[in-house]
Amino acid sequence: MIIVDRVTKTYRRGTVEIPVLRGLSCTIEKGTFTIIVGPSGSGKSTLLYLLGMLDEPSSGEISIGGRKLSTLDDRTRNHMRRDEIGFVFQSFNLLGNLSAVDNVLAPFLTNPRDVAEKRPAAMSLLKDVGLGDRLDHRPAELSGGEQQRVAIARALLKRPSLILADEPTGELDSENGADIFRLLRTLHTELATTVVIVTHDDRFLQADDPVLEIRDGMIANPAAAEL
Repeated sequence: MIIVDRVTKTYRRGTVEIPVLRGLSCTIEKGTFTIIVGPSGSGKSTLLYLLGMLDEPSSGEISIGGRKLSTLDDRTRNHMRRDEIGFVFQSFNLLGNLSAVDNVLAPFLTNPRDVAEKRPAAMSLLKDVGLGDRLDHRPAELSGGEQQRVAIARALLKRPSLILADEPTGELDSENGADIFRLLRTLHTELATTVVIVTHDDRFLQADDPVLEIRDGMIANPAAAEL
């Protein structure tokens, strides 16, 4: 379970303070496929980055699996990011000089032993996401939808307990966007992974999806905050 308790986040630009999250509280149950929606600038991506420990709140507390993030040392936080959380970003974040399979292995490229051990799993994941015939293709040789599939395979290589996806269809057309959502839903079901997705497009939502709506840095649908 993820518990967000009265979290604020304020950025500084020179002497100006810009509040983004304003005491936001919510609960995300383990194993759910949770959607975060809201207008641009409302704080959706900021919340996702705080959940992934890519940033820290200005105040308040976030707990994941019973662990308060503020109490963790840097080593533990790094291990959680590396081993337990998979990230999928709108811009794919692939390395242009690497093949699809090496992009999946990218988080482990500094350790040749890890790369050798995980290469079969990386190839298998690419086949699972429909890219079995694209293993040696570089990003420039792949469509946007195929690049996002590589990014998803990369996120899944460590078998994370939590997947955080920030506008994963934002760079894709409607058909490819629908394909990516179907893939994420299939993986969520098969792996029993908690998935949290920030999206601006409600066409891909299903009636039973838990939805958190953020407006002006707060939860706009309080009843859904206690999922």
